[in-house]
Amino acid sequence: MQFQQLVYFVAVAETRHFTRAAEREHVAQPSLSQQIKSLERELGAELFSRVRGNITLTDAGEALLPLARRILADADTARLEVQELAQLRRGRVRLGATPSVCTGLLPAVLRDFHAAHPGIELLIEESGSLDLVRELARGVLDLALIALPLPPSAPALTTVELLTEDLVVVSSADLPPPGGGGELTIADLRDEPMVMFRHGYDLRDLTVTACRAAGFEPSFTVEGGEMDAVLGFVRAGLGLAVVPAMVVGDGGPGLRATGLAGSPLRRTIALAHRTDVAPPRAARELKRMLVGS
Repeated sequence: MQFQQLVYFVAVAETRHFTRAAEREHVAQPSLSQQIKSLERELGAELFSRVRGNITLTDAGEALLPLARRILADADTARLEVQELAQLRRGRVRLGATPSVCTGLLPAVLRDFHAAHPGIELLIEESGSLDLVRELARGVLDLALIALPLPPSAPALTTVELLTEDLVVVSSADLPPPGGGGELTIADLRDEPMVMFRHGYDLRDLTVTACRAAGFEPSFTVEGGEMDAVLGFVRAGLGLAVVPAMVVGDGGPGLRATGLAGSPLRRTIALAHRTDVAPPRAARELKRMLVGS
């Protein structure tokens, strides 16, 4: 008894037609009929009754059908299991992350993932949350570490909250501290020049929204930068910026972090993937390690 014979048998049993079964299995109808006849000879019983063009199962066919379906289902399960194991030995994971998470959370987790699965290629895209959400929607990324809440226009995403970041005001250490020292409030930024991220960074929207809630429009001396550029502009004394606290220590010397009092700014980072598409096996394993970190 050959595996392909069972495939053809089930196809005929389900379509009740040899020609349609052959079309479904992409095989010539004479070849399919020959395989069914060979199976019947091996089993010593006819499986189908052919009366005036009507195809029905014989008693032997009725007995074989559930067994054949079970065999095919078990074979499919075995194939998927082996493929999933193989996916952890080779392949790739496309992960997006905000800059602060790239420098803070990811290095240790990616080190452990690479040690466990050295054959998996890790492709990292560093960008703002709004851009990463769009990349998830386009299918360019398997997973992304993004800031919550999601924008109203976001696609259906499954998210798992990982951490909450405190935001601080960063300034040049070579200049007097803003507000004369001590903690600041958002209102204290009213007359301060600011360095602002490009569109697509959630930090831009968060900062502008907080300033407007305090009753003023922020004044930008430079805008349009990525995280490293923004920190460099601040270090050069071009203005202040609101950034996650964890990036200040990685930004090198020449920077000063000042906390925000009153109603401090925070953002929640979550791991996201599309709800309608299951991530690849390797991406699911990386997700498990990130959620457990």
